Amino acid sequence: MNSQASIRLDIWSDYVCPFCYLELPAVQRLQQAYGDQLEVVWRAFELRPDPKPTLDPDGEYLHTTWNRSVYPMAAERGMTLKLPPVQPRSRKAFEAVAYAREQGRFDLMHEALFRAFFVDGRDIGDPGVLEDIGVECGVDRLGLSEALGSARHTNEVLEDQKLAHSLGVAGVPIMVFRPSGAGWDQALAVRGAVPYETMEAALRQVLEGAGR
Repeated sequence: MNSQASIRLDIWSDYVCPFCYLELPAVQRLQQAYGDQLEVVWRAFELRPDPKPTLDPDGEYLHTTWNRSVYPMAAERGMTLKLPPVQPRSRKAFEAVAYAREQGRFDLMHEALFRAFFVDGRDIGDPGVLEDIGVECGVDRLGLSEALGSARHTNEVLEDQKLAHSLGVAGVPIMVFRPSGAGWDQALAVRGAVPYETMEAALRQVLEGAGR
């Protein structure tokens, strides 16, 4: 934990959510702008946990959503996203990135998972694919394989989701700002893939409130 931070930002996201990936550059820009003043904590939120059905990659819903919203927003933000040919469950991806966090490779793995799915169309629900991505990010393959096989980080993922539900989170991305050390009753939530300016305004609002 960053003891110097004035503001904590908890973000619930899912690796199969294109809007979560579209918001990543705004978060990274905020981190660069505020440095040690800001502590960012990424949290798991499975949009379609088992046994909820996954989406049909060739279905009308996905194609309509991408054509109406994802592709225009990606073009506006200068990002390249492709509708993936698969729609896996994301729990194992969350478990993999939790292991990467232990090895100091969270940020690399976090972005790599989004890129693998939305740029390269890789199946991030496949443990073998996750191990390959981990190795590309400097994560130990054998350790990651053991962590995935033993479900070592499953409870961590479930606790993130339990907390989200207790706070009334129903969709992602959601970015929750609050003064470091403050409770959730002092939090300010920003929902959706919003522009950087909206994120910064929320941060400054909380920062100014904390200084009173």
